[in-house]
Amino acid sequence: MSEKQKVKVLVVDDEPDIVEILSYNLNKEGYDVATAEDGIKAVKTAAKFIPDVILLDIMMPQQDGVETCRQIREIPELKNTFIIFLTARSEEYSEVAAFDVGADDYITKPIKPRALMSRIAALFRREAKKEQELTQIKIKDLVIDRTSYTIDKSGKTIILPKKEFELLYFLAKNPNMVFSRDELLQNIWGADVYVLARTVDVHIRKVREKIGDDYITTVKGVGYKFELN
Repeated sequence: MSEKQKVKVLVVDDEPDIVEILSYNLNKEGYDVATAEDGIKAVKTAAKFIPDVILLDIMMPQQDGVETCRQIREIPELKNTFIIFLTARSEEYSEVAAFDVGADDYITKPIKPRALMSRIAALFRREAKKEQELTQIKIKDLVIDRTSYTIDKSGKTIILPKKEFELLYFLAKNPNMVFSRDELLQNIWGADVYVLARTVDVHIRKVREKIGDDYITTVKGVGYKFELN
């Protein structure tokens, strides 16, 4: 990243040692760092600091990371903020819950600072690549606008969370092509992010709830496609 000095990172964890080591390494790499020790303070700090990246622990006092992420995603200025969950928990349900509320990545403790820096850089590389794509897709009765992350359906504006939007955008720009869950995971979340296949199903269901069932078709035993016919 050529503009590291401008990138702001919020570190949220109730363990002072983790906050200290992550803050030290992020500052050394040129990031602007803010911290919070619980979920309630994290939401307030995020609203003021407007970070580009949030490193968010799941198990915290007062308010856990999943609920904190959900509240953060409701703040319009933070809809494009990268959220990386940091957790000692490896249970499947916590991972699904994390991505369900809008996480971009999921890292299990103990955290290796150098590997974490690489993951952050990878998120920005993928975002830069996406920004080079078409900014707007007009398909059927939908106008899918990448600059505002909104969908216009017959004059009605629909706002989707980031990953739901990207999933719809990807399928819509490749109409009538069938993609497996693994292919969708790699294209939306990235090959270097470990995500369960079930996460795709959850996001597809949510997209259908918001735009209707007439667009994304399930191809049994294979995957999903945007139905053009």
